Amino acid sequence: MTRSRLRPPRRLRTALGARARSDDGQLTLLVLGMAVIIMTLVAGAVAVTSVQISRMHLLDAADAAALDAVDEGGDELYDGAIGRSVPVTEAAVAAAAQETLATRARPAGLLSWQVAPGTGALDGSTAVVALTGEADLPLVGGLLRELGGSVTISVESRARADIDQPGGTP
Repeated sequence: MTRSRLRPPRRLRTALGARARSDDGQLTLLVLGMAVIIMTLVAGAVAVTSVQISRMHLLDAADAAALDAVDEGGDELYDGAIGRSVPVTEAAVAAAAQETLATRARPAGLLSWQVAPGTGALDGSTAVVALTGEADLPLVGGLLRELGGSVTISVESRARADIDQPGGTP
């Protein structure tokens, strides 16, 4: 008699057993959840990779602009009016940066790019070019823009041209 009191009534045991055995759809839900997680991770990895590639394109443009700015100062080499390095000015660096962006085709991964504050001549002989750009993210870029956001990339490049003096050390 004690034994029957510890066990639930037969009707309840049958209902509990039927519910425990009815796992229909549980595996489908698990697979669907895992697929959503995997697709989110893939979209995130693609977006991060795209931002890094866009950053490298922007850095390439900044490097070219800094080198162009230092190259412009090379005209003074022929005048003999230089010291140990090619002199650069704030205006020359800013103009070289603007011209470089105007003459180069904007890479596919960037929606916009521009010369940023901080562009100029650091010490009269080092050209500093700062650029910013808005990255275009595949798969999630449209959604991000609809939400009012974007990914802004900022880079800075420096260039300096030291000159070997005849009969001396640079």
